[in-house]
Amino acid sequence: MPLALLALAVVAFGIGTTEFVTMGLLPQIADGLGVSVPHAGNLVSAYALGVVVGAPLLTGMGARIPHKRLLLILSTVFVVGNAASALAPNYALLFAARVFAGLPHGALFGVGAVVASRLVASDRAARAVSTMFLGLTVANIVGVPAGTALGQQLGWRYAFAAVAVIGLLALAALSLLIPHQPRGAHSGVMHELRAMKNRQVVLGLVTAVVGFGGYFACYSYLVPMLTHLTGLSDASTTLVLALFGVGMTLGTLVAGPLTDRALRPTLYGGFALLATALVALHFAIEHLVPALVVITIVGGLSALITTPVQMLLMAKAHEAPTMAAASNHSAFNLANAGGAWLGGLVIAAGWGWSSPTLVGAALALAGLALALAGGYLDRDGRGSKVVTGSAPGHGPGAEADRRPAAACAQEPDC
Repeated sequence: MPLALLALAVVAFGIGTTEFVTMGLLPQIADGLGVSVPHAGNLVSAYALGVVVGAPLLTGMGARIPHKRLLLILSTVFVVGNAASALAPNYALLFAARVFAGLPHGALFGVGAVVASRLVASDRAARAVSTMFLGLTVANIVGVPAGTALGQQLGWRYAFAAVAVIGLLALAALSLLIPHQPRGAHSGVMHELRAMKNRQVVLGLVTAVVGFGGYFACYSYLVPMLTHLTGLSDASTTLVLALFGVGMTLGTLVAGPLTDRALRPTLYGGFALLATALVALHFAIEHLVPALVVITIVGGLSALITTPVQMLLMAKAHEAPTMAAASNHSAFNLANAGGAWLGGLVIAAGWGWSSPTLVGAALALAGLALALAGGYLDRDGRGSKVVTGSAPGHGPGAEADRRPAAACAQEPDC
């Protein structure tokens, strides 16, 4: 794997840290700004709003900008947003800063996925993308706990300042390690938007929203589930979340090779196993050791789904994969909001603290059904190739443009 993938992993590490560290610092932020903890919790939604809006918006605005330059621009926005978060004097400006910090999230991952897949041979494209995603999973093991501890000891502003420093390091790494990748002659926002009309792209995004909603329905309430049902102390939950991150990292390492070999079967198996693991967690949650084992497995299975969904969208978008790859992360954040909302509904209805696991299992099964429907639509054998980018001077459909990944060759079971 090229060293340039390390630069993309650093970007993903910074994104993963800033996305989740806010959750661990809500009491400190609330105290510092004189608001309630639930009010401070809206800052998590502010970041998600930035992701949902920014992914298609910034990807479209940068549709003609060479990938390396676009990555540098987006990383600069990321640094400015987190620096503004650290310096915000009041809640309103912090809310605005979190929206701004979330804007480049999806575009960075989308452009990064396309760049990563073009750095390697076509039969290793999924492994390259999963290597970038490793930065996100490692953030759950190292970045989020470290950022939470820093914010608790020195103040929440220091956590966002540290993320801004990570962003500066990512900027330097991108500048030094990422090669120039020119856009094709037919690149542009309309070219990207036309690819989004593909029914398989739309179905893939819906699959991501519904299926990943199952993961977030559980993850959003993991801490209260553990503290209420296992008697685990608040101080110990950070270690449990780090254990969840270990599972995600292991799942990401497995996802790349499996996706390169068989994309759709990996996706089907991931959703089916995730639903099974969430049901198992429902019955194991009151017993600490079994619960920790199943939690680690759930983390791994959630990551196992991420890479095949990303590669599937890139495949079905043909010669304009960037918008589809970026929009996938808008879908993840919609899944975050929807899964958390549904999990909260069943708790409020009196179904018990473990009930979000069953909601998550139902959503994972719904995601599996949607994925199977997508496979059924490909039953005529007209599967799509993964086209990781357009070479300059070649138009849509030109064979010189095409760099198919073995994970999605033209076979019915792609």
